[in-house]
Amino acid sequence: MQNLPEEEKKRLVNRMARIVGHANKVKTMIMDDYDCNDILVQMAAVRAALTSLSKLILENHIRDCMSGLYEQETEEEQRKTLEGLMDVMNQFVK
Repeated sequence: MQNLPEEEKKRLVNRMARIVGHANKVKTMIMDDYDCNDILVQMAAVRAALTSLSKLILENHIRDCMSGLYEQETEEEQRKTLEGLMDVMNQFVK
């Protein structure tokens, strides 16, 4: 995330902090014997927030890779960059 403006980086970090807070709430709910339905709803919210943050980070990564792709000198370098991007995307959609 080297090319990310500090303001955007701070926004992403704040989102992650909220996700951690919600995840800790799940732990507390389990320890305090909350109803399973309530715990599952909270877990779904954590998962959705994490997915949303992941998408933002992936979008930034794609933009970063694509903006520098044609500045690379050789087709081999371009191919390696694209393969790396595809590997990340494949891991993301598992």
